[in-house]
Amino acid sequence: MAAHVLVVGTGGAGAELLRTLGAATTLMCRPEFLAHVRGLAAYERVLGCRADASDEEWIQLAKQVDRIRPFTSVVAFGELDQDRAAAIGQALGLTAHSVETLHRVQDKQAMRRRLRETGVDPTPAATVSGPEQIRDFLDQHGGPLIVKPVQGAGSVGVTVVRDTASPAEIARAYEAAAAEFMGVPQAGVVVERFHEGPQFSVEALSEDGEHHVLAVVRKFYEPVGFVELGHVVPAGLPEADEAAVTDFVRRALDALGVTHGPTHTEIVLTADGPRMIETHLRPAGDEIPDLVHEATGVDLLRYTARQALGEEVLGELRAETAARTPDRYAAIWFTLPDGGGELLEIRLPADGTVHALLEPGDDIAFPANSDSRVAAARARAATPDEAVRTARRAAEGVRAVVAAQLVTTVAGDPPEEVASCD
Repeated sequence: MAAHVLVVGTGGAGAELLRTLGAATTLMCRPEFLAHVRGLAAYERVLGCRADASDEEWIQLAKQVDRIRPFTSVVAFGELDQDRAAAIGQALGLTAHSVETLHRVQDKQAMRRRLRETGVDPTPAATVSGPEQIRDFLDQHGGPLIVKPVQGAGSVGVTVVRDTASPAEIARAYEAAAAEFMGVPQAGVVVERFHEGPQFSVEALSEDGEHHVLAVVRKFYEPVGFVELGHVVPAGLPEADEAAVTDFVRRALDALGVTHGPTHTEIVLTADGPRMIETHLRPAGDEIPDLVHEATGVDLLRYTARQALGEEVLGELRAETAARTPDRYAAIWFTLPDGGGELLEIRLPADGTVHALLEPGDDIAFPANSDSRVAAARARAATPDEAVRTARRAAEGVRAVVAAQLVTTVAGDPPEEVASCD
């Protein structure tokens, strides 16, 4: 039977790859996102279903098309409506993440609970319903701590609360985490231990419950709102630290019930060992898959698409990874303006080393989040430090006119230690 893939969400590069590999694709997403879908005309069918519709309505709509032309797989390449993809996959008897695994991954408190129960990560955490409970958690566990949405992304609504925080500061942290954003329904606020140490992401692909780590990525953050400023691949960790990080991530994925597909897992390497920030059942954003490809020669997105078509790819991926010894480092650095407002003009260096992420007329959020970054620069070099410095220098050549005022990029050297937040 010819491949027919149901893509749930907004598709993107993953859906384009599926079609490149010869698959027919049907898109199913919320109607309000259709205007933002790339390559809409290339889909065989496009199905719209309201965000507030029940899972059963999404399932029945998928079943109607399945009767006409059966689906061979169902995938979601982003967080949005991954739970719908899981429910549809279960109803149609197709390989998909289980509803239980989706809950453990997307609900940060459920993830913390599971990792504590299995002995993977002892980090204390709790859901809270108001500022007073944040103060109670702070008094019980000490600070600093992180306050963030139970379900969230892009550093939106994330605040560090320290022992000396005033009642007003705690209230603002709760309000920021309790706000609804980017189409993600408000699912509550979680508070958890803040971990000191350098932060990394681990890019992996799983198959039949086995997890192959393709790359460990070093991450750099803006120190106030924890917006990601840059990444470098490979991370340049000592062998023992890299082994500890990769072993930790494999145990965490086992505990959460991940059996297949790509994962992007963020961790902090503390004095007591690795600690989880969060994991995602999708490839990384921020052009990290491109950096991995440049540094290792391995195209993780292509393996992800082939797996979505039903191919067994882990053996080939392992062999290709083993055959390639990275001899270069790839980095990216982002331009983050000093303030928010309407982007009136963006001025890029003339040498073509930087590409824009926003266009004139776009709004820049404040406080900043990942969608506030206006441009990015990539570089390759013989060492991780050189790659980061080169990309950062190029990104700092960007000037953005925001709300009629010229602002510059965030200054300062990349921090030696970064915080545990998303």
